[in-house]
Amino acid sequence: MKSIEDLQLDHLVGMEVGTSTILKELARGGSGIVFIAFQRTLKRQIALKILPKSILTPETAERFQMEAEAAAILSHPNIIPVYEVGETDDFLFFAMQLVQGQSLSQQIKAAKKHVLPSRRHLPIQTTVTIMTQILDALGYAHRQDIVHRDIKPGNILMESHLNRPIILDFGIAKVTRGLYDESTMILGTPVYMPPEQIRNETIDGRADIYASGVMLFEMLVSDLPLPRIDPVELLFLKLKKEDKLFHRKPSELNPMVHPSMDKIVYKAISFDPAKRYSSCAEFREALLAYESRHLRKIE
Repeated sequence: MKSIEDLQLDHLVGMEVGTSTILKELARGGSGIVFIAFQRTLKRQIALKILPKSILTPETAERFQMEAEAAAILSHPNIIPVYEVGETDDFLFFAMQLVQGQSLSQQIKAAKKHVLPSRRHLPIQTTVTIMTQILDALGYAHRQDIVHRDIKPGNILMESHLNRPIILDFGIAKVTRGLYDESTMILGTPVYMPPEQIRNETIDGRADIYASGVMLFEMLVSDLPLPRIDPVELLFLKLKKEDKLFHRKPSELNPMVHPSMDKIVYKAISFDPAKRYSSCAEFREALLAYESRHLRKIE
């Protein structure tokens, strides 16, 4: 079976899919190919994500459908809106907002290249502003019984005009309403994955809180204080080290970070879910309190 990277899809340009016409390819990833398309009904450009049936498996089809359905039922300014879901003879597809901007991962990488060492991370105020918006969106999703399960900088798109974070890729989201069977496959990104997700235990919104805490840590320091090891090894090390996985605090790596931020970060990434923030709202309030005490007076 071919991989997504091997597929030649130039013939799709000009094809009418649903209410849209494909214009050009934009990006490829593990969960599908994204094209820029023109939505004829509303005369606007959109993003069209497709998953060719030639590389379809029951698992990838389920994740693709989950991504579309999860995003489609969520309406929040910091979550990508989905306009249309469907399929053709050759592929599954869904249409969503076309956002101009870079991923948060790209912004972090760009900051790391700054000529001044003291500027090789995102500004603290910017970090707090972005994180409070993300947590507001995740809290909303959790109230709709949806856990994202793959929060990371690569899945946050920063809109150019307002520098607004938009959460993408609900491909491994989990609907927590009612009973369900957990997959035996470990899904997620090792660095941001909470221990209970590694152990394939039942999860709730605190899994996203853990991932958000790791992402906050990374935004504050750019390079997480972790050993450079294989991702699979990191999974085992995370379970072994528990709360001692990160051997240096944010304030030790970035002198602009007040030590009280260390407590916020480490509470969010506690090994035991019961010791984390109980909700995104509680996590968000801690960041707003930090902002009030340590940022507004000096920035």
